[in-house]
Amino acid sequence: MCFVTIALICRRIFLALLCVSLLSDALNAQTSSDWGAVGGDRGCMRYSTLDQINVSNASELQQAWTWRSGEIGEKRKSTIECTPIVIDGVMYVSTGHRKVAALNAATGNELWRFDPMSLGPHAGPLASGGVNRGVAFWSDGVTGGEQRILHGTSDGRLFCLDAKTGKPDEAFGKGGYILLRDGIEYDISKFAYGVTSAPAIAGDNVVLGFTNSEGPPPGAPGDIRAFNVRTGKEAWRFHTIPRPGEFGGDTWPPGAGKQRSGANAWGGISVDIERGLVFAGTGSAGFDFYGGDRIGKNLFANSVLALDSKTGKRRWHFQTLHHDLWDHDLPIYPNLVTVQQDEKQIDAVVQVTKTGHAFLFDRDSGEPLFDIEERPHPGSDVAGEKAWPTQPIPVKPPPFARQSLTEEGLTNISPQAHAYALEQFRELRSGSPHIPPSLQGSILLPGFHGGANWSGASFDPDTGFLFVNSNNVANITKLIPTPDKPFPFRFAGYTKFLDEEGYPATKPPWGQLSAIDLNRGEIAWTKTLGEFPELTARGIPPTGTESFGGTIVTKGGVVFIAGTMDEKFRAFDKTTGEVLWETKLPAAGYATPCTYSVDGRQYVCIAAGGAGKLKTPVGDSFVTFALPIRKSSSDSAHPKNHSSSSE
Repeated sequence: MCFVTIALICRRIFLALLCVSLLSDALNAQTSSDWGAVGGDRGCMRYSTLDQINVSNASELQQAWTWRSGEIGEKRKSTIECTPIVIDGVMYVSTGHRKVAALNAATGNELWRFDPMSLGPHAGPLASGGVNRGVAFWSDGVTGGEQRILHGTSDGRLFCLDAKTGKPDEAFGKGGYILLRDGIEYDISKFAYGVTSAPAIAGDNVVLGFTNSEGPPPGAPGDIRAFNVRTGKEAWRFHTIPRPGEFGGDTWPPGAGKQRSGANAWGGISVDIERGLVFAGTGSAGFDFYGGDRIGKNLFANSVLALDSKTGKRRWHFQTLHHDLWDHDLPIYPNLVTVQQDEKQIDAVVQVTKTGHAFLFDRDSGEPLFDIEERPHPGSDVAGEKAWPTQPIPVKPPPFARQSLTEEGLTNISPQAHAYALEQFRELRSGSPHIPPSLQGSILLPGFHGGANWSGASFDPDTGFLFVNSNNVANITKLIPTPDKPFPFRFAGYTKFLDEEGYPATKPPWGQLSAIDLNRGEIAWTKTLGEFPELTARGIPPTGTESFGGTIVTKGGVVFIAGTMDEKFRAFDKTTGEVLWETKLPAAGYATPCTYSVDGRQYVCIAAGGAGKLKTPVGDSFVTFALPIRKSSSDSAHPKNHSSSSE
């Protein structure tokens, strides 16, 4: 072969490789500019490589645009808990009434809107009050090809919409939707059963976790289910309460799992595309507070699950709480992260819990990366109940929320508040973690809202830090005998342990933001999150508040979070925890934000829906912030883009 021919071949190879490289860079740049899933990426790291907004300029953030759903005047009980997704400059959101809208992500101009009620009335009772935390995006990967928005609703339907028009995909199910109650082997028409967290996309499957009731049986099942994105046909189902003869069935009494609710992945699903795995954290088994009819460990309730994304078969599991009596669900998907141990990079899974712990596992094997000890816990004094004698506790990292309450831990905001709390405290069972519910009343700390809740966590690969907001508000768990009823006890209600003014009876801080170094298994920093302005005005240092809605983190060094009762949206320095910026929202932001870039300008968006469990005023806004536009010497219309994708 002549030299010229070899040279031509080499040149063609070089050009081919260059084209592949440029295509790869373009795809990476597009991905880096987007917020492609509610968790940022499908593994739910909630991290962005954008750094135009950074620690040096976050204080300059200004409102760029606001979009309002117009539902504030309509009767509704649900807040907006949606994390927007952004694909190629288009933002997709779900509203407080479970409608879907597409917006111009640079201006907030509405492109289209879809109302599920246009395809028929609710399919059944609304689960969890009708909340919705977002939608999912699927594409066939072909330029100009099919793009779909998948929207699960709390009444038990799954919709498939054309992402460009918002019109239902006629090839999907019954003209654009499927009834999720179809295919359940018994009648669940009167039970709460639906989707409240965003669907997850794994190849051509859309994977769903469900919200159901958690009371005494019967109820709807908590099984994890997958459906074909193109047709709506069910691809697989994983039984979160094993059927007779299935693995884990021996952790239940015979017949105890029949028509039992709970054990559900209501917090959503994370996906490892390369490994073909989906991950979920499951909730407690019904009935939440009495388990005399389900004596045993109760797999797969309160478990981290790794499932094959194509078949739904179990790869591994770990149960973080045995025989749950406290409604201490795993409230959120596991985050897929990479950590460093012994100078090795390890792909891992981290699960934050309502109990205030972070469990870290090898992603392939499920082996814990830090020791987990089975430690003794108190027994139950309720007839027929048998609390599990031990519970798994990570040795590292340490808990990020308070684990129990003693007299020293009672509120100190005033002598009157302390005296009032002390009088109540001495009438209740207390003093140890996970004291079971009692007829007397038991103090539960962390309470029903955590620790961590569906707010979840975000992970920064640059520092190895996991960022999680947590609550330090106690509840009282009390059972009341019901001798003439089918079930021997009923729950007295979701009662908070409060002082005479209605503030938490525990010593502040009541809400915190923590950075956990997952490489070392240590807490890097913890800051008080939120305040009650009226208490601050009385000279009381900021106490923190309960929060719903989580963090995201960026390469620019910024952690963004809203979620607090004071209706603030804040930016923190991810390394130190210093507050870089805060602003008052039109209503509380009980949601997790997103960040993205359009035409070289970085934005951060938060849903300001208010209302919800913390009973603040209602709102209907999505509020978006960016750095001010400055004219440069070249008449550039935007701030300089420091995102790594443009370097």
